[in-house]
Amino acid sequence: MFELSHLRCFTTVATELNFRRAAERLNMTQPPLSRQIQLLEHHLGVELFTRNTRNVALTAAGRAFFIEAQNLLERAQQAAVTARRFAQGDIGSVNIGFVGSAVYEFLPKVIAETRITQPHVRIDLSEMNTYQQHEALRARRIDLGIARAPLLEPGYATECLVREPFVLAVPNTHPLADAKTVSVKDLDGQPFLMYSHAAYPPFNELLTGMLRSARVAPDYVQWLGSSLTILALVNAAMGLALVPRCATSVVFKNVVFRDIDLGEGVQSELHLIWRENNDNPAFAMLLEGIRHAVREGWGGG
Repeated sequence: MFELSHLRCFTTVATELNFRRAAERLNMTQPPLSRQIQLLEHHLGVELFTRNTRNVALTAAGRAFFIEAQNLLERAQQAAVTARRFAQGDIGSVNIGFVGSAVYEFLPKVIAETRITQPHVRIDLSEMNTYQQHEALRARRIDLGIARAPLLEPGYATECLVREPFVLAVPNTHPLADAKTVSVKDLDGQPFLMYSHAAYPPFNELLTGMLRSARVAPDYVQWLGSSLTILALVNAAMGLALVPRCATSVVFKNVVFRDIDLGEGVQSELHLIWRENNDNPAFAMLLEGIRHAVREGWGGG
């Protein structure tokens, strides 16, 4: 089978229609160039040129092959460029799993930044709870997770991205909406909307554990799977709720947010999780872009 070097020799001779000038362009002498053309003709089983002491001309087969040879060389060059760009992370795709609350502020800003720095990288987003992301990483369905809990297993990396306090979401008709200060004790006996253990175990365990330690017993009226759903029900005056501060970006007409001291260590966390052996260059570039976004102050500090 012929090689790319044969095609380069052929297209140069076909362009110049002169072996001496073609050899000069290729920085070689005429005899090796003639041998390359003869080898190519042997591989193809056709004559590409008619030659005499004064003229070189393409045969009908040579004219047809010239078009295809140019296309092959262009495709080979494009393939090399594509390989280099992929290795540098300039093109490719990254699959990201994320918890719903990440879209309130943090994730849209990261995506917007990525569109500028990596415009040819496709980002595929899948909303998943934390444990679904853990399973998706194990199955290699996603490159990166933005989750509420780390994946503390060999072969996986975890980086805490954001720590922020919880705030109390209160219907605007509730007495606590106008109170000067709000404490955990004020939640005792109140109708309360809580993250379900099935859908949001990190928040469920953290918040219910904090309330038990404080000997506060709210009246749990609903166990729910997302901050957005919780806030919609607070807006309908069905109860109070503790939500991450980033959720205050979602505007509901009848919801008031109040600061509340829940004690040391009771914070909302957002973690990046990924496989340590991920060799996707576009992923590596995106990961650094996310870190840069955090350094610039996105995501709540």
